[in-house]
Amino acid sequence: MRGGIAYGGDWNPEQWPEETWAEDVALMREAGVTRVSAGIFSWSLLEPAEGVYDFGWFDRVLDLLAGAGIEACLATPTAAPPPWFAHAYPEALPVDADGRRLHHGSRQGFCPSSPVYRAKALEITERVALRYAGHPALAVWHVHNEYGCHNARCYCDASAEAFRAWLRGRHGTLEALNDAWGTAFWSQRYSDWEQILPPRATPSFTNPGQQLDFRRFSSDALVELYTAERDLLKKITPDVPATTNLMAGAHWDMDCWAFAAEVDVVATDHYLIGGREDPHIDLAFAADYARSLNGGRPWLLMEHSTSAVNWQGRNLAKAPGELRRNSLAHLARGADAIMFFQWRASRAGAEKWHSAMLPHAGTGTKVWRETAALGAELAGLAEVAGSTVRAEAAILLDHASVWAQDHPAQPSGDLDPAEEAKRWHAALWRAGITCDLAHPEGDLSGYRLVLAPALYLVSDAGAANLEGFVRRGGVAVAGPYSGIVDEHDRVRLGGYPGAWRELLGVSTEEFFPLPPGRALRLAGGGTGRIWSEAARATTAEVLDSYADGPPAGAPAWTRNAWGGGTAHYLTTRLDDAALAAVLAAACAEARVEPPARAPAGVEVVRRAHADGRSYLFAINHTGDDAVVTAPGGEPVPVPAGDVRIVRQPGG
Repeated sequence: MRGGIAYGGDWNPEQWPEETWAEDVALMREAGVTRVSAGIFSWSLLEPAEGVYDFGWFDRVLDLLAGAGIEACLATPTAAPPPWFAHAYPEALPVDADGRRLHHGSRQGFCPSSPVYRAKALEITERVALRYAGHPALAVWHVHNEYGCHNARCYCDASAEAFRAWLRGRHGTLEALNDAWGTAFWSQRYSDWEQILPPRATPSFTNPGQQLDFRRFSSDALVELYTAERDLLKKITPDVPATTNLMAGAHWDMDCWAFAAEVDVVATDHYLIGGREDPHIDLAFAADYARSLNGGRPWLLMEHSTSAVNWQGRNLAKAPGELRRNSLAHLARGADAIMFFQWRASRAGAEKWHSAMLPHAGTGTKVWRETAALGAELAGLAEVAGSTVRAEAAILLDHASVWAQDHPAQPSGDLDPAEEAKRWHAALWRAGITCDLAHPEGDLSGYRLVLAPALYLVSDAGAANLEGFVRRGGVAVAGPYSGIVDEHDRVRLGGYPGAWRELLGVSTEEFFPLPPGRALRLAGGGTGRIWSEAARATTAEVLDSYADGPPAGAPAWTRNAWGGGTAHYLTTRLDDAALAAVLAAACAEARVEPPARAPAGVEVVRRAHADGRSYLFAINHTGDDAVVTAPGGEPVPVPAGDVRIVRQPGG
């Protein structure tokens, strides 16, 4: 791969007459494009009939790219099996929880556990790899596309058989499985492996342990599909890096930590959600998550949009300058590739109203002008590539905990763990604090502050990991309903918050979820919504308490000394201002500071090389001019809606 910041997007030349291809490549050069993803949805054209291949047209595509000096992130086209596949192998189509077999007509129309799908996917992958091994355009393998976006879980008989095999590997014996799932409840005890099914539609609640393990199994099935293709590619092209585009922070059906362990470099897609008040903060969460999945190293933004997407109820166009701000925000948070879906806007198909680098209206457009200007700007930022972002704070995030809390039989369905993690991250964003995401069992030694906003499920290893972090001098803050169950979704007995009663110095005997619109006043002036607890401090200091409601007088915010550090606990979902005050106090205690002083709405992040060269990104998301105070007191004017990058030389 070439150096610098890779720039480009998905190119789908098969959607257009061949006479447009040369024009596309010429315009790519004009826009500063250095890399495109190619072949993602080309299976039906590369293999128009089973066992019949046509690579001639794709040879010409890659040759055009190579001739223009543009790299190919070359895809295996396995995310969209062709019509002949569904016609010949209907048993490989996915089945939903209600037993309905879904049909061909969109994409990802396959069961992840289907043996015939896997065989056919590996066949086309091998053909592509053998054909283009050594091609001068090939830079990266783009394996599949957005695994599990539409078929994360299949409930067919093949999936049931694979699920049982997975359970044998995880639990070993039926006795262990029955214990893990608590099958003594509702007469669910299994006496034979063949009795076990996926959690299909039932008259009432499914078994929580069964549902959780099926989510784990389904994620693992997708990882296995990836590793099967990756291993085949590595045999043929061992020196070409391989990855797949995750949807970190937006798609919760896959365990991104498990996928990240298998890719050569983490790649992700991100799209703004129009209904969010501050979608650029959600962008920051996704970017920080991608960086964390890659162990702090630079990562690849494989897709985002130049303007509107096509799949929301209201697909909002981006305001002038927003394309640039979004792209540079990803760059600031560690991306070494800035890519879009897609290069040329489609004329037909389900995504014809999705924005592109080259819009329907052509080059005389705002989007084209901003796209070309961004390409030139990124070329001038080549020196940023390879630098990293260092965070001193981390939020604990585990997909298994999110899945377990997704079971409908909870004390409250209003406490959304993924959204709560994003809300705490947003509070740090507004304070200018750069934050990683971390697995509960991961290495926490590089952090001063660790937050567990909504970690309902935690293993013994994860619980001990946070205790060790605090014991060694760290500061931790846990949110309500954290530490409650073990890795099998079994309640930790003896009082809540279960795993961390001693660490937090608090014992709760009963939860008091709140009805919609109800807020409890706190003695310190804030309010709590959605959740409250009848708790008592055992060894902790009470910093705030309830002023009314069922838990009146009980602690709402506590602080407990533990070894060389401290652990804070919140027994309610604080309003945004009160949460910001708690996290500000924790940051001060942990000596965690922003890289620069900035007014509200101005994002500040620093990337740095090992030799000390650094780049302070200041991104003004407001309509007012602002001044950022860089380290050393240097004022940095940042006009409304603009971005400034301050370079500092190394030592």
